Amino acid sequence: MKHFGDPVNALTVDVEDYFQVEAFADVVRRQDWPMWESRVERSTYRLLELLAERNVHSTFFILGWVAENHPQLVRDIARAGHEIACHSYQHQLIHTQSRDEFRVDVRQAKFLLEDIAGQEVIGYRAPTYSITERTLWALDILVEEGFRYDSSIFPIYHDRYGIPGAERFIHTIRCHSGELVEFPPSTVRLAGANLPMTGGGYFRLLPYSVFRWGVRRINRLEHQPAIFMVHAWEVDPDQPVVAGTRLNIWRHRNNLSRTESRLKRLLTDFRFAPLRDVLHLSEQKIEIAELRPVGSKPAYARMD
Repeated sequence: MKHFGDPVNALTVDVEDYFQVEAFADVVRRQDWPMWESRVERSTYRLLELLAERNVHSTFFILGWVAENHPQLVRDIARAGHEIACHSYQHQLIHTQSRDEFRVDVRQAKFLLEDIAGQEVIGYRAPTYSITERTLWALDILVEEGFRYDSSIFPIYHDRYGIPGAERFIHTIRCHSGELVEFPPSTVRLAGANLPMTGGGYFRLLPYSVFRWGVRRINRLEHQPAIFMVHAWEVDPDQPVVAGTRLNIWRHRNNLSRTESRLKRLLTDFRFAPLRDVLHLSEQKIEIAELRPVGSKPAYARMD
């Protein structure tokens, strides 16, 4: 059950359709997205119902393409009191874009979301956490485009993303263009390694008891808020099967039928709020980190 002395954790939802994930980018071309059966509305509305039942608000990182094609969904999310944030326009990994292409993508998505939702968009999350050591330049562009926080730098080893030596908890990164608050996806440090404890596929893979232990450890031992995320498509176990490698299909579909029940338990066991509220609660105690020159190890580090 909830312990009201614990920090308030951040609840986030990545709003994208099942066929837009990076695991299927080789088999589902972006120009073919309109040809696929869209299920993003039914899955997102199911999440909205679940959150309303528990009087919990979240940050919804919405794909610009989804916003353009489903504007009423964005309006309904905002009207329900949730925070609207940016998940890029077309879900393209940052390292596959030039700096100018990245700027155009986030600018287009931010404008669309603000215009549809009628609220300022201050938060960004990169597709597949693709702000890594080779794309830290993206942080400067986010500052220049008016974002106040990011939630893309995952402090783990992974075959697709991550900066293992990055700060594990909320901090401000001092960029060349200004400052940006970073909300790293949550980890638990064991045996000298950071183990993911943030949601998504990890939430479906790990037994719920392990995940509950991890979040409690972050709250009660380290006195920090956890940053949790769920994809809208993860509460839709009946979605069509998309072709791909066995590993990618398994990553995408493993335990989809358990996501909703586990999420209900999580919302019962812990306190949650949107990232903008957690930012407000944490502003007086945020550490500052500074970007290092390209090629430095670590790429950025906390200032003493």
